[in-house]
Amino acid sequence: MRPITDRHQQAIMRALVLGAAGAVCSETTRDLSRFSSFDEIIAADYDLDAVTALVESLDDPRIKPIFFDANDEKAMCDLFDGFDVVVNGLPYRYDLAVNRACVEVGVSGLDLSSEDAQFALHEQAQDKDILFVPGVGATPGITNMMVRRASEQLDSLEEVDIYFAAFRCLAPAPGLLATTLWEFNPEEGDRTEVYFEDGRWHPAPPLSGEITVRFHDQIGEQKVYYVPHDEANTLPRSFPGLRRAAVRGCFPPHVMALMAALMRGGLLSSRPVSLGDKQYPAIELVARLLAGSPTSRENPIWAYGLVVEVTGRRRGRKTRCIYRNHHPPQENWGGPAAYFKNVGIPLSIGAQLIASGQGTGKGVLPPEQALPTLPFFTELARRGITVEETIVEEGEIVPASG
Repeated sequence: MRPITDRHQQAIMRALVLGAAGAVCSETTRDLSRFSSFDEIIAADYDLDAVTALVESLDDPRIKPIFFDANDEKAMCDLFDGFDVVVNGLPYRYDLAVNRACVEVGVSGLDLSSEDAQFALHEQAQDKDILFVPGVGATPGITNMMVRRASEQLDSLEEVDIYFAAFRCLAPAPGLLATTLWEFNPEEGDRTEVYFEDGRWHPAPPLSGEITVRFHDQIGEQKVYYVPHDEANTLPRSFPGLRRAAVRGCFPPHVMALMAALMRGGLLSSRPVSLGDKQYPAIELVARLLAGSPTSRENPIWAYGLVVEVTGRRRGRKTRCIYRNHHPPQENWGGPAAYFKNVGIPLSIGAQLIASGQGTGKGVLPPEQALPTLPFFTELARRGITVEETIVEEGEIVPASG
């Protein structure tokens, strides 16, 4: 609850949603409308027509649309002042600018991904007595909170393996297409530090580390591969005794086949190729072709699968905590929305927890340090996203002497 300004009137709670009409963040905006207790929600987007249409469809007098240009950082700071929380649903290239503006203004916030430079703002954010949480989506986000849950069940953590199956079309939005290409780009600098093991970071090229994982029934068994992901960076810092942290993932089989062929054909590199009398980086041309292809926006199954396995010790025994998500099928959850809700809803829940004072720290912190476990999973379940927990202890039966 917000503090009472006098004995008669409670303070107004205000949320600012950036990229509010985007493919992912529109689900955040819808969730805030349906579940939150904010008195005012400002839905900001570069596409004023789209965000206005979204707000009109929600028919919620608390929500107002405005134009917003994320490339104007000064205007960003001017806009942020006076809000309880800034909800950043913009593409990841804006994460640092938004985080920096929140710290400068002194307003709490969160986003869907992270980069190391954001955590360098930690002490400044502490000085401003605010909390900013990078990476509150499905993965990172729900997966981080699964690990936090395991840390509350175990006496010590040793290994974390995270698996995801992002079942969406190739190019539902420019930012998501960029994410897919990034994950398959063999030249991506993050590929030099993909997973953490035995005290150091290890490189891994695209399509390496293949294993088969069983996700929920809508997705089933899929082959997953090493991906440079936020969780592998933050978890060893959050849990210093961790010996291993790794993320593997996949997209639908047809997307995996296409990306593999493009990568092996050298078309996901920055190597220049000629088109007419001009040269372009190969990956740039591929991005343009895919963005313009109707097939890139088609997908037979919309879903999101998450599996997290945490190994550690409990009462002296080796113990494994296994977490698997479940959510309504696309037939019941609005087709493509069955994917986007899994990302947009956690962002909404995180914003509500932060604004209501339920954050578990100050500064710039990853989800596993910043958000309370039980309220987070309780709120997910209210929306239909449930998490199955299995705990297996290993030990020996010692025969009685006699």
